[in-house]
Amino acid sequence: MIQMGNPMSKLKTLKWIAERHQFKSQPVVSGRLTRMVGLTLEAVGCNVKVGDRCHVEQGSEFIEAQVVGFDEDKFFLMPVEPANSLSPGAKVTPILDSAEIPVGDMLLGRVINGAGKPLDGKGDLVSQNTLNLDGSIINPMQRAPIRQTMDVGIRAINGLLTVGRGQRMGLFAGSGVGKSVLLGMMTRFSTADIIVVGLVGERGREVQEFIQDILGEEGMKRAVVVASPADDSPVMRMRAADLSTAIAEYFRDEGKDVLLLMDSLTRYGQAQREIALAVGEPPATKGYPPSVFAKIPKLVERAGNGPEGGGSITAFYTVLTEGDDLQDPIADSARAILDGHVVLARRLAEEGQYPAIDIEASISRAMPQIVSKASLQNAQKFKHLYSLYRQNMDLISVGAYSPGNNPELDHAVRLHPIMRTFIMQELDESMSLADSQEGLDLILQHGHAYQQGGQQGNQQEQHQLQPGQ
Repeated sequence: MIQMGNPMSKLKTLKWIAERHQFKSQPVVSGRLTRMVGLTLEAVGCNVKVGDRCHVEQGSEFIEAQVVGFDEDKFFLMPVEPANSLSPGAKVTPILDSAEIPVGDMLLGRVINGAGKPLDGKGDLVSQNTLNLDGSIINPMQRAPIRQTMDVGIRAINGLLTVGRGQRMGLFAGSGVGKSVLLGMMTRFSTADIIVVGLVGERGREVQEFIQDILGEEGMKRAVVVASPADDSPVMRMRAADLSTAIAEYFRDEGKDVLLLMDSLTRYGQAQREIALAVGEPPATKGYPPSVFAKIPKLVERAGNGPEGGGSITAFYTVLTEGDDLQDPIADSARAILDGHVVLARRLAEEGQYPAIDIEASISRAMPQIVSKASLQNAQKFKHLYSLYRQNMDLISVGAYSPGNNPELDHAVRLHPIMRTFIMQELDESMSLADSQEGLDLILQHGHAYQQGGQQGNQQEQHQLQPGQ
């Protein structure tokens, strides 16, 4: 029981209570809306900081907005929801409670938006566990190194671009080249415990198509989908990316191996560009303000391995190369901070090769540490022979190539149909890591047998190396 007899003791006690319960003791001071330009709201009179959430009066209802900047006594907000009927002087009230999202196994099989609200009509999300979107920073000295492989079920990636548990990979592709289909295949075929899919800023119709046609009922059983289509506000799109990562972090901390698929990192950067330019940040590289290139590493670095013996987040971030330009600012920035990249080439898609993986332009930086020396040599030899054929393809197609002048090129020409078959894979076809490496070894071994055995060896090779074997 607190004694209040002494006035000085009473004053100290009240001061102690105010310090311990500062959040509750602060009065809620409402401000007013003074200006709206585009999606940017200007208000005065509130005691808020960047990142805080506010309610803005809209007729008889309220919409949520987030503080994204300030200028002296004015602060700038970006609405999270559609703002259709705001008026000058509208009441702006800070939201004091933290934006925590329910999390747990009840998320599996669910589709939610960037605010954590269900989109699938299956009822509310109820859990005693909650998470904050900001996540926590892991000391780099406490991260477990990448030493184990992750089977993604894609033959070309497993055999030639082997991915490690906790690796962050980029999937670089132009529009309509098949990146969403490849993501769906990895979702179904991966050996990860949990799949988290973030559909950020893409077409709204793709959400339903991805879930029903690509992911399927079987894939949804261990997956969480966070969707924020292109017509959402930039704040909501950024929240969707942060929420996807936060959910993956939660399951990693539970000791699970998580596969995080985010489509796309480019839309995340574009959402930050919209916000930054709206509050007056000057554009720098090709119209992108500097804050974009600070936000992307902050998001990507949250993925990866946790402490030794714990869970992991193996992440694939799609990067939309506008005009198939791999030197696009977002693509260039992402390539520098990721642990490898898979490039999908439009010319290969036009030739009917799916997935349209450009083996020459793709690389996995963790592969030398996670596969055997023999598997690494096989992958390097495959890429060398494949590249050698592509370099001389024009000569071969016009009939200027003369067999016998370059034995290595002769070998590449003979193997090329089989190598191309190895890279191609049907939508419903899964290939394990072990089978992918064995198939790669078989191709190269039979290539040597053909060189020594002549036409009979070639016929035997074509008979034994059928697609999928």
